[in-house]
Amino acid sequence: MRAVQKRPRIFVTQPVSERALSRLRRVATVSVFSDSSRIIPKRKLIAAVRKAGAAVSLISDGDVAGVIHTAQPDKTGIDIYLGIGGAPEGVLAAAALRCIGGQMQTRLVVDTDEKRERVVRMGIKDPRKKYQIEDMVRGDCLFAATGVTDGPMLSGVNFGKGVIETETVVMRSVTGTVRWIRAEHRQVDKF
Repeated sequence: MRAVQKRPRIFVTQPVSERALSRLRRVATVSVFSDSSRIIPKRKLIAAVRKAGAAVSLISDGDVAGVIHTAQPDKTGIDIYLGIGGAPEGVLAAAALRCIGGQMQTRLVVDTDEKRERVVRMGIKDPRKKYQIEDMVRGDCLFAATGVTDGPMLSGVNFGKGVIETETVVMRSVTGTVRWIRAEHRQVDKF
């Protein structure tokens, strides 16, 4: 049986408190923020995290990898991810975290008429609902990703003479198994 993870102490529906930030000073080496221009109070939060003694890393791409890294702080040095991203990426990140024992909270950002209409079409009754990982991914799930370009988690596709190399990670929630697959493809015409 897998160990149950503790619930997070920073909540998506509340401002990040000084107490939570003081915890970062004790445990965090890096806090990763999505470098999205949609995060209006980002500068104040980054300043507060730095004041608490934690380093900050801004990423423009690789939201899913950034989130996954928080479940392996001893290897990555990353303890927390804060940011605004797309809902599909959030579900992918939730599936990966469910496989490796992480936690996350999310909430939809419904800040345009188009998004409000989409929420209604999708039948979402409460657009301000706070979603836990269990709300986004239920039961046994699998997560798989193959690098297309080089990133912090996976190498991108490498085209060699007569061979194409790829790197893939596959995770399963029931067992917590993580498999890293480095493949050499010799039927290059399939690419």
